[in-house]
Amino acid sequence: MDFSIKRKLYLRGADCCVIVFDVNVQRSFETLSNWREEFLKQADPSDPESFPFIVIGNKIDLDGGNSRVVLEKNSRDWCASQGNMPYFETSAKQDYNVDEAFLCIAKNAVACEREHDIYSQGISETASEVEQSGRCAC
Repeated sequence: MDFSIKRKLYLRGADCCVIVFDVNVQRSFETLSNWREEFLKQADPSDPESFPFIVIGNKIDLDGGNSRVVLEKNSRDWCASQGNMPYFETSAKQDYNVDEAFLCIAKNAVACEREHDIYSQGISETASEVEQSGRCAC
């Protein structure tokens, strides 16, 4: 099976998207828009404008912060321009701010899942009512 087909199948039904970049590599920051657009294209969410994204600037610990090339302000500005995406700066190596980022990811995913449940509740309740009455749901 073609990798792009597998990716599309894997991403469909996602409740949140996390984009991670290296604050020490300018190019990784410059590709954020590409990653966002590619995800939206592959996942094809029903409401792309309100789909929850979270951006993480990682490796803030590298070289004591002296290797950093992407400023926090630039990252926050980009996130604001994309619909106020939550932004976290982390160090996976030092376990800095990782829990906070994952807590935000979980909250966004659960909120998105609840929205989907609200829409499908009426459908399943209606189907149950029809089944109980003994009539066909067609």
